[in-house]
Amino acid sequence: MAENPLRTTYTVDSLLAVTVEVFNTRGYDGTSMEDLSRAAGISKSSIYHHVRGKEELLRLAVGRALDGLFAILEEPEAQQGRPVDRLEHVVRRTTEVLLAELPYVTLLLRVRGNTGTEQWALERRRDFDHRVAELLKDAVAAGELRADVEPRLATRLLFGMINSIVEWYRPGGSSADGVPDALVRMAFDGLRA
Repeated sequence: MAENPLRTTYTVDSLLAVTVEVFNTRGYDGTSMEDLSRAAGISKSSIYHHVRGKEELLRLAVGRALDGLFAILEEPEAQQGRPVDRLEHVVRRTTEVLLAELPYVTLLLRVRGNTGTEQWALERRRDFDHRVAELLKDAVAAGELRADVEPRLATRLLFGMINSIVEWYRPGGSSADGVPDALVRMAFDGLRA
């Protein structure tokens, strides 16, 4: 990764963008504040002017991804209507958020629970997964989705499909426009009752 030219001003958002790139390349544990300083083209003291340290940067980054996911659950389409339509909306929007926030979601999917921040992120991810699993159960109970696939397994398979996007999708390559629709078609054609 090439060093950025020295900037006269740095915001938390611009620092976060660089930080996420470095964390995704080197791993959180393999990244030092010196690495972040070099990648950002600013001194370590300039970084500490914005944040307390590396773990705060991690919390801000994974928090951005989590906030995007939880915001989906508050959208009217996720709260009103038939359970299957609500679930389909959540799956489509989760895919859209992943594509829009790809570096941040990639980092979220790589946390392993080694720090307090990582444990917090994993707990929030589990909460999101449980809420989607409940929606899937509601759709099964309403007769809108197949009852022969256990809801927790179906939820894991859905998220496996969605989360795998971080491994193969490259911005600027294949069109992001078609990915959410294709994923929804693949998933729901197999799940509908």
